[in-house]
Amino acid sequence: MPIQTLPFKKQIAYCAGMMGWSIMTNLIIVMLPYFYLPPNNSGLVPLVPQLLVFGAFNILSLIAASGRLFDAAYDPFIASVSDSSTNPKGRRFPIMRWAILPAVVFCSLVFYPLVKGESLSNAWWLTIVLAGFFVSVTTYIIPYNALLAELTHTAEEKVKLSTFQQVGFVLGMILGALCNNFADLIQTVFHVTERFHALQYTIWGLAVFSGLVMILPIVFIKEKDYVESKPTHIPLLPAIKNTFRNSNFKYYLISDFTYYTALSLMSSGLLYFVTVLLGLPDSDGGKFMGLMVVLSLVFYPFINYGSQKFGKKTLVLLAFGVLSLIFVTIFFLGKLPFEPANQMYLLVVFASFPLAALGILPNAILADIAQKDTLETGENHEGMFFAVKYLFVKLGQTLGIAIFAMLTVYGKDPGNDYGLRLNGVVGFALCVLALLFFTRFKENSNKI
Repeated sequence: MPIQTLPFKKQIAYCAGMMGWSIMTNLIIVMLPYFYLPPNNSGLVPLVPQLLVFGAFNILSLIAASGRLFDAAYDPFIASVSDSSTNPKGRRFPIMRWAILPAVVFCSLVFYPLVKGESLSNAWWLTIVLAGFFVSVTTYIIPYNALLAELTHTAEEKVKLSTFQQVGFVLGMILGALCNNFADLIQTVFHVTERFHALQYTIWGLAVFSGLVMILPIVFIKEKDYVESKPTHIPLLPAIKNTFRNSNFKYYLISDFTYYTALSLMSSGLLYFVTVLLGLPDSDGGKFMGLMVVLSLVFYPFINYGSQKFGKKTLVLLAFGVLSLIFVTIFFLGKLPFEPANQMYLLVVFASFPLAALGILPNAILADIAQKDTLETGENHEGMFFAVKYLFVKLGQTLGIAIFAMLTVYGKDPGNDYGLRLNGVVGFALCVLALLFFTRFKENSNKI
């Protein structure tokens, strides 16, 4: 049978998978530092000691790094398994289905420490369950993202499906960021007195919901109808090396890595910026995140039109420039001549464009790179390109969480907040680096 074009309803089903993955990963990024090393005005107690290793790294930063590094080493393996699969039902969905239940369970267990108080036992427990979570979601997201290149056949289709995918991602960001708001609701409706338990119940509910929507693309899309699966015959290590032979991919990769490091700094610090620097309630963090995402949706038509009119590279460079200025603003939060809430509104409005552009365009650009490589080499290893990308995404997210946790040593509480402000300086430097490296990217060489 000829390969079919993916209809609109199935595009929505495909993007639901991204929403589920996004909810869980954003729960980890946003809530992990806040849950285990909360500020002293949060109503929570620290769960791991603030001990320094080598005089700079605290325990939480090392735990986050170890789990992510273990996961990063696993990325190329699952990509190779997926790319070389000869399963008659397809190369991607049969692998993805096995990842959903473990991801739900491990995501929830991350927020169930062994001891309700500072303890090294919690640190060891967190190391184990984080590793299990990261491996589970990787088993899902690497084959899932490889499908972006396989389900689309033109540059316009890639941008369109990547846009829908980004809608799923930002909806997941909203739901993950609203964790404290849902916890408020649980405390009010079910009369749960302890904030600690309300957050745990909320995270269980969000994790289960995530798993249900991650099933949707597997249920509603028959992979063989829309994808011409040709298993690759290149072994794992040569396949990884082949991706790095593409000079355009290397510039893309470095910029993506620095961007995700900066984004992780912002996501990890969101609740601290709101509660410590601005003195607002923690539930406002979810509201501001939701507003930023909704405003970013306004830019989606412009991103689709602008990528054809001006090119993807131009919009990505502009987004990096705006994001660098946002980090400058973070350094001065609470000291600007506006009301605290208005300072956050200013940040949210300006962050909405880079959130849209850097959410849609990088995956579309990478799909172009992968498809062009397939045409030139005759080998279908789209999964490996996305595996290498997500290896560096995870390294960037790990570095971001580690830097944020490390900087809390220099102040994370009201009246002692210099460590939080330093995130603005580091984020600015990272965005400028991303911009400089992406200027070397040659967009025209990706045209098919």
